[in-house]
Amino acid sequence: MENIMKYLPLLAPVFLLQISLLVIALLDLLRRQKTRGPKWAWGLAILFVQMIGPILYLVLGREEE
Repeated sequence: MENIMKYLPLLAPVFLLQISLLVIALLDLLRRQKTRGPKWAWGLAILFVQMIGPILYLVLGREEE
């Protein structure tokens, strides 16, 4: 338990960044009519491929309206 408390100040910003990216990507996915590829696949990538999934969706998955 001491090890976790020692690294908590370093892990908190990474955790907050990950949660923020997840929420932003999911909200954007729900609001968009078209994406590059099936929406369900992007949803799974956002949810289950930790930091990389939301970033990939925001960079590659969105289709210009």
